[in-house]
Amino acid sequence: MTDDVRRQEQPLSGETPPFVQSALRVFDLSLSQMLWSRRTIFMVLVVGGPVIVAFILRALVLFAGDVDAGLLMSGSDLFGLMFWVFYLGIAVPLMGLFYGTALIADEVEDKTITYLFTRPISRGAVLVGKYLAYLVCTGFVVLPSLMIVFFLVTPLLGGSIGAGFPDLLNDLGLLAVGLAVYGAVFALAGAAVKRPLLAGLVFIFGWEPGVLMVPGYMKQFTVRYYMQGLAPHSMPADDSVLGSVLAFLQSAEVIPSTLMSLTGLAVILVGGLGLAIWLVERREYVLEQ
Repeated sequence: MTDDVRRQEQPLSGETPPFVQSALRVFDLSLSQMLWSRRTIFMVLVVGGPVIVAFILRALVLFAGDVDAGLLMSGSDLFGLMFWVFYLGIAVPLMGLFYGTALIADEVEDKTITYLFTRPISRGAVLVGKYLAYLVCTGFVVLPSLMIVFFLVTPLLGGSIGAGFPDLLNDLGLLAVGLAVYGAVFALAGAAVKRPLLAGLVFIFGWEPGVLMVPGYMKQFTVRYYMQGLAPHSMPADDSVLGSVLAFLQSAEVIPSTLMSLTGLAVILVGGLGLAIWLVERREYVLEQ
């Protein structure tokens, strides 16, 4: 934490304030730090990638003039594919990883963890407050990017903004759910593992895509498996060539029901965040000189 934050946080009375009040205070102190951090600048560049791709696609379609839509997918399906690949597949997991693992690890690295934990507030409240700041910060970063991509891509090749708007609302909610669940998973990793960033990269780019390609029950131990049950429009289902290929690839997977997806994500969220709080409350942090 910065010197300014330390000056703001004067010693409290001997009584421990309520958990919610403590968490909100930590949230208020942490939000501005996250918004203006180098980590946020990097993530702005990550979510700027889909926006650039959307501009390029729109320019190509405009310059190409009449295009045989039967060889391509509609703008709505194209948006769904970009949402699944760029946002749910890359941006959301990376945000959960870079921010979630840093909720406690950054304080340890900066040698401010003992200062935080000597305050008369619950350690769990510190973690929850920083977690809430992470949700708001990442929401400010990723949601505008998604909306820009939607308005650029959806009208292409016969797509309709009006018809696709309900899917946009679903996607915005799904992004929020994904950020919450991945954040909880990596908050647990940050509290339990010595090198959480490396473990998280293996989980995102190794474990999740690997087990999803293998038949069996192991895919139920991934976040992405339950997320895809809440985004059925993300894979094209039209009669275009590309849509047919993607539909064939998807047919090998068993998509979980909405109820199963919501239940699985709720268990991961509550379990991950709860275990992270439990570990932070009981772990002794020894700072390296």
